[in-house]
Amino acid sequence: QVQLVESGGGLVQAGGSLRLSCAASESIFRIDYMGWYRQAPGKRRDFVAGIGSGGNAAYTPSVEGRFTISKDIAKNTVYLQMSSLKPEDTAVYYCAASIRARTDWGQGTQVTVSS
Repeated sequence: QVQLVESGGGLVQAGGSLRLSCAASESIFRIDYMGWYRQAPGKRRDFVAGIGSGGNAAYTPSVEGRFTISKDIAKNTVYLQMSSLKPEDTAVYYCAASIRARTDWGQGTQVTVSS
C-alpha cells in the first residue's frame, strides 16, 4: 500500500492561488496513475486532475486552464497548482495513487476559497 500525505491547503481569497503537494511513501515512477479529487460538504468525491506514468495530464472541465498537475519523480511528489480560485473550488482535496487495480488515498487537505 502506498502512503500518501497531502499538504498545502488553506484559506485563500477568490482569485488567489494555492499549490497542493502529495508526497508518496515509495517511488511514483512505478505508479500507473496519480490524481487529485475533491469532496465538498454533502457532495460526492469528484475527479479534479490526473497524471499518467508517461506524464499525460487530464482535468475536469471546470478547472481546465486554472489548475496544473505535475510530478517530481525524484521527490516522489505530485503537485496541483491552483490559480484563479473560486468559492466553488472549496472542498477537501484528496490525492490518489493507482497501481493496476488498486487505488490508495491520502487523508485529504482542506481548501477554502472566500468570496
